[in-house]
Amino acid sequence: MKFTLLFLIGLAFIGLSFKSIENSVSTSSVTSFGSSGIKFDKMTLSKAIKKAKSTGKLIFIDVYTTWCGPCKEMAATTFQDSEVGNLFNNKFINLKIDAENDADGPTISRVYTISGYPTLLFINGEGKLVKKLVGKQSKEKLLAAVAAMK
Repeated sequence: MKFTLLFLIGLAFIGLSFKSIENSVSTSSVTSFGSSGIKFDKMTLSKAIKKAKSTGKLIFIDVYTTWCGPCKEMAATTFQDSEVGNLFNNKFINLKIDAENDADGPTISRVYTISGYPTLLFINGEGKLVKKLVGKQSKEKLLAAVAAMK
């Protein structure tokens, strides 16, 4: 009797655990910051490069870590700004890569020599670096950097 009861309780916990995991997996292919901020596509760098080749757009990559304070500040401010969002959503393929936890993170960190966080990369359809910004960027600095790339 005790064994049966413990067995049923154990099954209930396992079932709840799987349901929790299932609920935490996002089916969306886009991460959005606010209704008008930058919309980050969830795709690999190789897929983004193929998309960049076909669309003629540059790739914008926010390389961050979960423990980075300035990364969190940019996510809460600069990336949520409507002017930044409009420009980046129209002009770039936007990726947000966790340098330590995403599959492409270590490769991107090595290939593009990431030495601090946040690092913002602008890459062309050949995978070549066009521009690299290291450290927290205000709205004004980020927009000026993009304007200077023209």
